[in-house]
Amino acid sequence: MISRAESKRLIKYIDRFPSTRTLVVGDVMLDHYIWGNVSRISPEAPVPVVNVTKESVLLGAATNVVNNIHSLGGKVDVCGVIGHDEAGRQLTHMLRVQGIHTEGLIVESGRPTTIKTRVIAHSQQVVRFDRETKVGIDRDTHRRLFEYVKRAADDGLDAIVLSDYSKGVVTKDLVRDIVKLAKKKGLIVSVDPKVNHFGIYRGVTILTPNTKEASIGSRIDIQDDESLLRAGALLLKRLQCNAVLVTRGEYGMSLFERGGRVTHIPTVAREVFDVTGAGDTVISTLTLAMAASADMVDAARLSNYAAGIVVGVVGTASVRPGELKQRITAD
Repeated sequence: MISRAESKRLIKYIDRFPSTRTLVVGDVMLDHYIWGNVSRISPEAPVPVVNVTKESVLLGAATNVVNNIHSLGGKVDVCGVIGHDEAGRQLTHMLRVQGIHTEGLIVESGRPTTIKTRVIAHSQQVVRFDRETKVGIDRDTHRRLFEYVKRAADDGLDAIVLSDYSKGVVTKDLVRDIVKLAKKKGLIVSVDPKVNHFGIYRGVTILTPNTKEASIGSRIDIQDDESLLRAGALLLKRLQCNAVLVTRGEYGMSLFERGGRVTHIPTVAREVFDVTGAGDTVISTLTLAMAASADMVDAARLSNYAAGIVVGVVGTASVRPGELKQRITAD
């Protein structure tokens, strides 16, 4: 439970979301869902036969972060890499339909647009298959991406989200250049990290690993509160960032801030059906709230409420301001 004063304060930040501007840089992709029912096992192999009832294609990874920020009312642009293919054209079209600029999407020859296909039967994922490459972007693509970031920073930007899915866009050189630019311009840089890249996030504002990622990144097996505290403190020191927000599933979140303050935030999720995209929702809401002048604790609380909404929905989902306000006032 939170007090009425706290509730009013959190809602005040939500009302400020439309005045913020965020750039999302990272791995863009499409989430393709095949929905169906299973009533028998295949005679050809011991696998279920899925009778397809519908298909859907949604914005995923960095573009799901864009979708989340847009749904919450913030102004948002995207910067990433697509292929010269139908998936790239579809992704671009889906963003443009929402009124989101796509000039920051760079086409790199020979690179496919990433697609993750999930087969869902009776609200359960049966299988997933990926079409992608994880090769790092080339020098010319890096130059074009960073030129776009610099133009955005000169045009009234508040924050940059690095959405890293280890598909080759978020490189050491790109992070270094963005962090240097952000410090010069006074911008927030938030990162949804991947474990094999922890060493490249040095100097960002805030990092949002889950428990497993924090364990691997700190090389401390998080099993209890004591190991969690050691891991959080070590990540702060090693990466020299302002804060680390460890998302802990049913245990909520733990925020570690420079200076030693640690805040544990209990989960508000009522039912959990699917955690797909929950990390995108956390980084989106957290960054928007910080751009709207919330301190890190209030920003983390808002992201916790938003995550509690999306995990109750099967498939990649986003949150609207009214839903977020309703969840806060109902708590």
